[in-house]
Amino acid sequence: MGGKLLREITPLTQNDCFTLFAREKTVFDFPLHYHEEFELNFIQHATGAKRIIGDHMEEINDLELVLVGPNLQHGWFTNKHQGGIVKEITVQFHRDLFDDKFLQRNQMSFIRSLLERSLRGILFSRETITSILPRLVLLPQKQGFDSVLELMSILHDLSISRNIRILSDASFRNTETLSYNSRRIEKIMKYLNDNFDKNVSLSEAAKIAAMTNVSFSRFFKLKIGKTFVDTLIEIRLGHASRMLIETTHGINEIAYKCGFNNISNFNRIFRKKKDCTPKEFRLAYTSSSGVRTFV
Repeated sequence: MGGKLLREITPLTQNDCFTLFAREKTVFDFPLHYHEEFELNFIQHATGAKRIIGDHMEEINDLELVLVGPNLQHGWFTNKHQGGIVKEITVQFHRDLFDDKFLQRNQMSFIRSLLERSLRGILFSRETITSILPRLVLLPQKQGFDSVLELMSILHDLSISRNIRILSDASFRNTETLSYNSRRIEKIMKYLNDNFDKNVSLSEAAKIAAMTNVSFSRFFKLKIGKTFVDTLIEIRLGHASRMLIETTHGINEIAYKCGFNNISNFNRIFRKKKDCTPKEFRLAYTSSSGVRTFV
């Protein structure tokens, strides 16, 4: 991250499984940051505040529950929040709380998927928040082993909840990796990440997977949950977002470096995906982290 963002040293010690904070405040004054631990963050009564997770930015409503994976930059900012008492509950737990071999067990498949998806940030639905909140509130009253069991139970219930949203683009942070449970898909995703700046074709990807175009399209959509073209665009936007934040390159140059051969098309797709122009994104992101703004 080039020293541009705050690396937070959390108070979680190696002797504890997790730490929890319950607090009230009137403003958000902590800068954009990242840390090694997973973080489950609940916020109430902060309508109009702005959330940044990876390269995703949006205003929040009165209920907010997000799971943030290791080393994914994040922060909440006062923005348009009109004041009043904001309630916040933050749970931070070690990335090795669940051993890799343990996560590969069949009974842990849902939690494994949850933790993998949290590498891009997960926003939970209002229905899920309402059902989980009473248990989050009571978690500090649990002691010892019971508290760890309750946290695991909460994570499991979150992992099977409906209508979750993945926030950040897949390629925004490439320091962490996702497991796709498919060698074919892993080969294709490597191909896309290695060649996003070139003229990538579905036909070439199908050849790598040793499938026909039609069969590959169906297979890819089934495994990833979105089309090949949409996935390629998301990867390109993730790289573009990172370059907007971490480099001084002009927007036109970034567009071409990320495989967009038409600047108008890049601006249109970027605005549709992120609800702001590339220039607005750069200004909003860097001002939140205290980094010098490039225009």
